[in-house]
Amino acid sequence: MWNSSFYDFLTSQYPNMLSQSGLNHTGDNLANNLGHKESIKNVPFGTTVLAMKYRDGVIIAGDRMATEGYQVAARRVEKVYRCDDYSAIAISGAAGACIEMARLFQIELEHYEKLEGMHLTLDGKANKLSLMLRGNLPLAMQGLIVIPIFAGYDLSKNEGRIYKYDITGGRYEETEYYSTGSGGKDARSTLKKLYSADMPEDKAISLALEALYDAAEEDIGTGGPDMIRGIYPTLKMIRKTGIVDLDEETIETVYKRMIANRQKYHKKEKQ
Repeated sequence: MWNSSFYDFLTSQYPNMLSQSGLNHTGDNLANNLGHKESIKNVPFGTTVLAMKYRDGVIIAGDRMATEGYQVAARRVEKVYRCDDYSAIAISGAAGACIEMARLFQIELEHYEKLEGMHLTLDGKANKLSLMLRGNLPLAMQGLIVIPIFAGYDLSKNEGRIYKYDITGGRYEETEYYSTGSGGKDARSTLKKLYSADMPEDKAISLALEALYDAAEEDIGTGGPDMIRGIYPTLKMIRKTGIVDLDEETIETVYKRMIANRQKYHKKEKQ
């Protein structure tokens, strides 16, 4: 009789599949392959991500750029992933390890649902992610850090909820908003000034995108809206009715309006 963990099932039945993957609960294989902390410099890192509660639920968003030191490694990295119908994860840190953990977390939740015939509670999902982060600690100590934000709609409490983590797997709930990554502090500064818990969805979307824009202006590791290539942040709304992805056309419209307003402000300053 198997337990509800997909990872434990692989460990006992197909350990060879784990040895081919960079992410495992001990981190030994990848750590040995990297061998030296100097190798970490060539690993792409992704930032910045945020989550914020609003009147109808919770928004979770992230920029798209990954960097290797002072160079751009990728411009279209996905950092926000749907976990199930009512929760999503945003990742910052070593891009490869982050993406692997997000995917494994999705599979863990699906595996649990198939075996148990029910969904984990939101707290249960948050605890599961905490255990996975604790298992990643050996890699984190070598520089392959994974720092996620987990957000979801709690049907039992009829509200959106946000969880932040440290590299040891410590789990902490935020009551309003949170942002992490190299530009996390800059994004939080914007949220702190303009946030309101009863914001309607359109205002909350604008604020989340503005916070990422401000982070990109201050932090070289955060990518802003790229109008030339048509690359924009990823944003999901998690409501009582489920998860909705904000389309790129709407994001582009919000940014064009915001930039136009800022241009008007700067022109007035020059006069």
